Amino acid sequence: MSWIKSVPFEQASGKLRKLYDRVTGPGNNVDKIMMVHSLRPHSMEGHMALYKNVLHHSANTIPKWFLEVLGVWVSALNKCAYCVEHHYSGLQRLLEDPERSQAIRAAVEAGTPETAPLDAAQIAAMYYARKLTEAPAEMTEHDIAALRAVGWDDGEILEINQVCAYFAYANRTVLGLGCSTDGDILGLSPNNSDDPADWGHR
Repeated sequence: MSWIKSVPFEQASGKLRKLYDRVTGPGNNVDKIMMVHSLRPHSMEGHMALYKNVLHHSANTIPKWFLEVLGVWVSALNKCAYCVEHHYSGLQRLLEDPERSQAIRAAVEAGTPETAPLDAAQIAAMYYARKLTEAPAEMTEHDIAALRAVGWDDGEILEINQVCAYFAYANRTVLGLGCSTDGDILGLSPNNSDDPADWGHR
């Protein structure tokens, strides 16, 4: 489960139960990354709002499947197997191309994004994500210029940045508190992108 106490769905009450009801998947499943917040429901609420708005909002213009690629990449760089497995499953579901999904994962595991079946702009975003993850203090304005040069606009650059920043947070939540995927249903996500308040996973 995790290294700290968490409250199971069946024992939750009050605000926690209301939040669990919002994030449950099939069979009242609550992902461990959310359940680990159960002693402080307000932090679960903040986490879910950030996650939903960064990855699953209709105002984003980058395809959701590629935002998931960035999440898998950042998580792999941080050696967070929990997030890699969850978000690779989500990537597979969204991309609906098993061969391409497997090739992307192989490139991620090899640490060679340039070998992934992605276009030049997407590969440049992967390079940006790697530098931001591994050497954030070394980022310069040139890194933004490099993204513009391959066609990303500034709003899309913000999306890329925020996905990388979110996964830095999520990875450290998982790794620092010992979350495991045991009992989780992989690949679910809040698919109602038009309603930021709808956190339902399916």
